[in-house]
Amino acid sequence: MDRLVRTALTGPPPIDIDRKIDAPAEDVWELLVDTRRWPDWGPSITDVECRERRVRTGSRGRVRLIGDTWIPFEITYCEAYRWTWEVAGIPATGHRVEPHNGCCRAVFEVPLLAAGYAPVCWLALSRIAAAVE
Repeated sequence: MDRLVRTALTGPPPIDIDRKIDAPAEDVWELLVDTRRWPDWGPSITDVECRERRVRTGSRGRVRLIGDTWIPFEITYCEAYRWTWEVAGIPATGHRVEPHNGCCRAVFEVPLLAAGYAPVCWLALSRIAAAVE
């Protein structure tokens, strides 16, 4: 019953797109929360404007996408190796790091309705791994 209620209220659970990364979780986490580094690993992001360099719950700003379009974002949750956001007021990907014996697993939580975004997430995970391994 709890699963049915949760699904009715929040929609279906997201799809996890993940990759094992041979680097400490702390290093991957720092890359994910540093807004100045988002264009380094985010294939669709070319620039970021945000008051905070490191995101936290409530951080707001905007990202410039390929094609020179700026869209607003807000970090809706940021704690314990996980952050989520809304982009243009729409719930978007979650970002998670799971420590494991000196390395980690980086995960993008992709809403089911945005499953077509999975290839972009795979590319982002490759860029994240290249930046920290």
